[in-house]
Amino acid sequence: MRQGTAKHAAPHRLLTRYPYDGPVTSDTATQAHAQRDDAPAGEAEPTPWQRRLRRFGYLDRPRATTGQRLTDPFPRPGTRLWSALGLGPGAADRLARWSGWGGPLLVTLFAGLLRFWNLKSPRAVIFDETYYAKDAWSLSHYGYEGTWSDKANDAILAPHQTIPVSPVPSFVVHPPVGKWIISIGEWMFGLNPFGWRFMLAVLGTLSVLMLCRIGRRLFRSTALGCLAGGLMAVDGLHFVMSRTSLLDLIVMFWVLAAFGALLIDRDKARARLAAALPDTRAFLGLRPWRLAAGVFLGLATGSKWNGLFVLVFFLVMTVLWDAGARRTAGARHPYRTALSKDAGWAFLSIVPVAVATYLLSWTGWFVTKKGYGRDWAAHRKGLSPDHILGIPLPQFDMTWVPASLRSLWHYEAQVYDFNVNLHTPHTYQSNPWSWLVLGRPVSYFYESPKVGQDGCTAAAGCAREVLGIGTPLLWWSACFALLYLLYRWALRRDWRAGAILCGVAAGYLPWFMYQDRTIFLFYAVVFVPFLCLAVAMMIGAIIGPRQATERRRMWGAVGAGTLVLLIVWNFIYFFPLYTGMTIPYSAWHNRMWLDTWI
Repeated sequence: MRQGTAKHAAPHRLLTRYPYDGPVTSDTATQAHAQRDDAPAGEAEPTPWQRRLRRFGYLDRPRATTGQRLTDPFPRPGTRLWSALGLGPGAADRLARWSGWGGPLLVTLFAGLLRFWNLKSPRAVIFDETYYAKDAWSLSHYGYEGTWSDKANDAILAPHQTIPVSPVPSFVVHPPVGKWIISIGEWMFGLNPFGWRFMLAVLGTLSVLMLCRIGRRLFRSTALGCLAGGLMAVDGLHFVMSRTSLLDLIVMFWVLAAFGALLIDRDKARARLAAALPDTRAFLGLRPWRLAAGVFLGLATGSKWNGLFVLVFFLVMTVLWDAGARRTAGARHPYRTALSKDAGWAFLSIVPVAVATYLLSWTGWFVTKKGYGRDWAAHRKGLSPDHILGIPLPQFDMTWVPASLRSLWHYEAQVYDFNVNLHTPHTYQSNPWSWLVLGRPVSYFYESPKVGQDGCTAAAGCAREVLGIGTPLLWWSACFALLYLLYRWALRRDWRAGAILCGVAAGYLPWFMYQDRTIFLFYAVVFVPFLCLAVAMMIGAIIGPRQATERRRMWGAVGAGTLVLLIVWNFIYFFPLYTGMTIPYSAWHNRMWLDTWI
């Protein structure tokens, strides 16, 4: 603050607060002091009131050119940590540069070791593995889902395995992408628990790597990116879903990949706009990362239909990002410009690509001609549907559409009708209002071994359970983090907060339209990465801005570190319930913190 500027105005009106607007690195604690020491001689000393505000990160808004504001380059990684370990300047600089990949890879290695440890246990067909593991096997052999006998699970797990499947097609209610992915593990290792869980563990591990890199790009901080990935590595729901052959983690993987692709596209588009200045209406050229996002969203929808809602949310988000870029560039009507210059190309880059990807995922059904409903359109008049979603429609000739596509449309209409009218009560169903506080988790597997069975040594008996529940302290912290992000987005116009909230909303809000349907907590795994990003951003704010005093950042680091350690301890405490370990019944009961968890 220069003396001439502050002479006739209250200091606090000219200062701007940044709870967290920059990267956290190993050498930021004393940067504020260094900046003050290097200040020009003509700069006036701050008043006591200004010094007090600076302790909490209140500083002048940094002046930057329009091009700099558009590009927001990655900061140079710090070397203080490596220098303190005795490394020379050259080695310290190389390690600091490698940390952008080295840190995420170390977190990924930790996550992979957890997820692949004893993956074959429990040796059982747990929860909905009874559908997807067997459907994946028949897909890989017939190209469509066959029919299994009633006692197929016992035959599959028997010492002398038999596979009682017939080529008679069966009606299934989810698209094939996720089951094709599961079938890769079965092709490699056979139809057994390790085989049908293998690819889920692979995708769960890779999603941690993606989240580390996405968090690094979003926050411009390797530390916060690795923190977000580390939090997901120790989230119970993500961990359990990475070790169970269900479809929802596959949806999460492709959703996260699409988010990362759009994030890269945002940076590249803003760089092109910066290069085109002062033309704020410039065409931003071919955007291959948007095309990649369209493919990923098609694969997400091709695993479960809730990926379609994510497509809509992400399409709006990327257009709003373009509008924000043009506003930063100085466009007089940024939203009108974005609608005319960007929205149409965004739609064409994402929606048709996703539709084409979805249809390609049905290739096995198209080419075999034996799948359920494959020849429905044969020998029919070829009229259009007489209603959609209960709305009567006039009919017209549709014979110009290939019969296979008309058959698929009819099949998908049956699937939609089944899904929206699924009201069969289930012991572990839950309402989405309770998901964030983990009101009703899902028990995938439960046994009560007696003493001497399965390693049970307790006279009162033991328990084995695989419980699909998030790490409680992480999820409850995420509730506060979401409130903080709402503040950052609504009142501070922080695009990072808006992006994270969009990811949460895309995976969460659509389920409120189906509260009467039979739905489960594990559907929430789709937005777990965004909860971890939210907590990481909140922890960055707790640590404090780079401009804060060393004392402020020290206490912030203590508070943030305590929270992270408590989350890790919480994961370790619930680890037996995530993996089906045999523990005394009393120990199992002590972990039932809420009555609704039983």
